[in-house]
Amino acid sequence: MPTIVRYAITLLVLLLAPDAAAQPLTGFTAEATSAQRTCEAALNEVPSAEAFRRHLKALTREPHPAGSAANRRVAAYIDSVMVGAGLTVERYPYDLYMPSPTAAHDVDVALVTPIRRPLNRQEYVLPSDPYSAHPDLTPAWNAYSGSGDVTAEVVYANYGRKQDFEWLAENGVSVEGKIVLARYGGNFRGYKAKYAEEYGAAGLIMYTDPADGGYADGLPYPDGRYLSESTIQRGSVLTPLSGDPLTPAGPSLPDGEGAERLDPDEADLPAIPVTPLPHASAQHILERMTGRAVPDGWQGALPFTYRVTGGAGLTVRLRVDQPKQMVRASNVIGRIEGTDHPDQWVVLGAHYDAWTFGAVDPNSGTATLLLVAEALGKLADAGCRPRRSILIGHWDAEEYGILGSTEWVEQFHDQLHDGGVAYINADAAVSGDRFSGASAPSLKQPLLDAAAAVAHPSADTLSVRDRARTRQDGDGQLLGNLGGGSDHVGFYTFAGVPSLGAGMKSASPIYHSAYDNFAWYERFADTTFVHGPALASIDGILALRLANADVLPYDVVRYATDLRAHLHDLTEHANEGGATTDFDRLHAAIDSLETAADAFVRARDAALAQNAGTVPDELNQDMIGLEKAFLHAPGLQGHPLKRSLYASPDPFSGYASWMLPGLRYEIDAGTADGLARWTKLYVDAVSDLTGRLQRATQRFD
Repeated sequence: MPTIVRYAITLLVLLLAPDAAAQPLTGFTAEATSAQRTCEAALNEVPSAEAFRRHLKALTREPHPAGSAANRRVAAYIDSVMVGAGLTVERYPYDLYMPSPTAAHDVDVALVTPIRRPLNRQEYVLPSDPYSAHPDLTPAWNAYSGSGDVTAEVVYANYGRKQDFEWLAENGVSVEGKIVLARYGGNFRGYKAKYAEEYGAAGLIMYTDPADGGYADGLPYPDGRYLSESTIQRGSVLTPLSGDPLTPAGPSLPDGEGAERLDPDEADLPAIPVTPLPHASAQHILERMTGRAVPDGWQGALPFTYRVTGGAGLTVRLRVDQPKQMVRASNVIGRIEGTDHPDQWVVLGAHYDAWTFGAVDPNSGTATLLLVAEALGKLADAGCRPRRSILIGHWDAEEYGILGSTEWVEQFHDQLHDGGVAYINADAAVSGDRFSGASAPSLKQPLLDAAAAVAHPSADTLSVRDRARTRQDGDGQLLGNLGGGSDHVGFYTFAGVPSLGAGMKSASPIYHSAYDNFAWYERFADTTFVHGPALASIDGILALRLANADVLPYDVVRYATDLRAHLHDLTEHANEGGATTDFDRLHAAIDSLETAADAFVRARDAALAQNAGTVPDELNQDMIGLEKAFLHAPGLQGHPLKRSLYASPDPFSGYASWMLPGLRYEIDAGTADGLARWTKLYVDAVSDLTGRLQRATQRFD
């Protein structure tokens, strides 16, 4: 879409939007709103399809896993673009204990009986995809696999979830000394390895079944967007995803800078060998299995009956040699210093390391943030410099276990505690035209408001938000809740910084494979490269509003609204499991919170409507402190680095979001005393949040 057309549509969207025109922006005086809208209109003119395409192609020229020379070249490109945009750029190095990508793929998988057959571990070379023949592509592997060489019988464990291993045990199927075969999906792959090891398996093989993004869903690549018989999902099996495994108590600074490291033998790392396969290779195992038929829900899409056990006549060899060592990683951070409150930070971020080329994951997000950097740099030169500092972080080594961003959060914990306004994540941000996201309560409405200020590039006069609403099924929410699996985790669940992740999405089943490259992206993700610029405008406008607002525009009422909904869902979950709950005091605390939130909104809006003078610094410090009410310093049950009482990654699956996780854990564990103790913690946290809001309200007196 030409810039002048996009600008005209954006003006029309702003004129038609109910929150546009003369109505002040949330957290702004009328005077400040006028200046802000001028800056936003200028920002929206900068991101272009041509620039997004150019950045994405440059970033994905070669495979660039963390620790490789190619990844250092990507970092240099990011650095040069942000410097060229006028940002101050710094590098933050860390020495991380992880596998080196040059040695970690020393793996063999083969049928031994009834026939000898080595099994393919690499995507096919395709004439229509020049990237698939890149000489630096390696066979697939899983980071943090244990090393070992085993030959054993096979047990099929469905998705390798906790309940799947429990079913095997309850039905007399032992995995002791066996190689477990599990399909991807249902949980984080690290938990598949964790449960396989806990139940005594000698090794684990994972594959993506064609029922889960393959020919059961549509044409396989290269004819369609879906995974082919040779597509392989790489990935880490480090569990939990919480940064460098040798430095759980602080940042993994380079040697000589004071980092306290565990001995590798003290780290809780997977011990059994683990590897991924494509489904064409897994089929050679599955079709030879002779045991009992699988239960309901375990059958995949391959054309035969799946079996639970392979029998003594079917044996497989799995050999993995994966040494770990200290590997240098480097975060690249660009900064535009705030004019009024430089120590208050709005942080945007995406990791840049990839399993192979990373066109969708992660570099569609990287390219988006480079557009934001260029736009903010131009605005700063034109006089639209932010009042608070805006940082754009490009994190290293995320794919191995959310390493780079976690170490940075640990290093700058104090600054984030005092000045962390928000974290906006852009991992795998652009793969289509459907806007979606997940967010802390306080940022949901600000994100939707920003999406309402940007024209959808393929929807005529609709904004991105309104286009999403036209596609919404029923009355569900446009935005979900944050779980695990990306760089927001450290900011949100450890440091207590309100966080979100948003994107323009469509199905990308080539996740973590060699086909996540520019050729696939150009054909199936975004043929016109217009949706990355739209997301850049949304992220940029949101960052500017957070950076420039007189009063930080958090949606404080949403805390009460969402807490009440989560508590309702949790009560239903408890009832289904036969657990007894007493949440009366917590309900009452939420009611008091809602009253305080409503009072704050009235006082804020009344003060700003009078074009009141300078807002006291203490008020916005109060606002930054709101999310900290949910921090439980000792950490959640068994997870000292997960400290948010509000939300956490599911401790049994890894990716899914657990809301009110301390309570959920005790309900599932069936400990009445523990549930009563944690209920009190939640009452205290909600009451603390109420008190913080009341103190903020008093600032308007």
